[in-house]
Amino acid sequence: MGVKVESAGATIYAGNARLMRQIGLEQPEAASGTTVHVVRDGRYLGAIRIADRLRGGVRATLDELRGLGVERLAMLTGDNRAAAETVAAEAGLDLWRAGLLPQDKVGELERLMATEKPGRKTVFVGDGINDAPVLARADLGIAMGVVGSDAAIEAADVVVMNDDLARIALAIRIARKTRRIVWQNILFALGCKGAILLLAVTGHVSVWVAIFADVGVALLAVANSMRALRSGHPNAP
Repeated sequence: MGVKVESAGATIYAGNARLMRQIGLEQPEAASGTTVHVVRDGRYLGAIRIADRLRGGVRATLDELRGLGVERLAMLTGDNRAAAETVAAEAGLDLWRAGLLPQDKVGELERLMATEKPGRKTVFVGDGINDAPVLARADLGIAMGVVGSDAAIEAADVVVMNDDLARIALAIRIARKTRRIVWQNILFALGCKGAILLLAVTGHVSVWVAIFADVGVALLAVANSMRALRSGHPNAP
C-alpha cells in the first residue's frame, strides 16, 4: 500500500489510495497507471503517476506459450484495476486480478489451482520480494533472475537469468527435450543390457564381450545426453 516515514519531526506518507483512506484522506483511484500519493503532516502534497508499458514481443511470447500447451494465462498484480485491465487487454491474457496484497495473491493462486483440471500444473512467474510466497505455493515457481529479489529467487524452483519473458518458453522446450533424452537413455540402456545379459547367460557371447558392450552402451547414452546442450540453439535436433 505504501510507506510511512518520520523525518525532522514530520510524518510523511507515500502510497496508494487505500493508504490514503486509512489515514483519513479520500483520494480516487487513477484512471490508468499506478498513483503514489504523498502526504506530509496531514497535508496532501501531490501525487506521482506511473504507467506500465508492455514490452515488445510479450504478446508473441504468450502466443508461443499457448502453442506449447499452456491453457490459461493470468495476471495477479497489486496495481489498480484500470492499469491491470489495460495491460491484460494488450497482452491478451485470459484473466486478471488487481489490487492484490502479497497474501491476497496466494489466495487467488490457490483458487486458480482449485479450478485446474486433474494432472495439470500451475506455474507462477515473479521477480519481487512480494512474489516469494506465491512462488513457493505454486506447483512450479519461476523467478526472473536479473531483476528478481533474493527472496523470490530463493523461493522459486527455476531461475531464469534474464528478464526476457521469451526465455520461459525456451526453458519449457529445454525441459521437455531433456526429459525425452532421459527416457531414451533409460529404454536404450535397459534394452541393450537385457539383450547382452540374455546372450551371456546362453553362452552366445563371452563375459569380456558383455563387459565391453556394457561400457559401449554407457558411452552411447552419454553421447546422446550431450544433445541437451544444444537445446538453446535454433533448429537443434
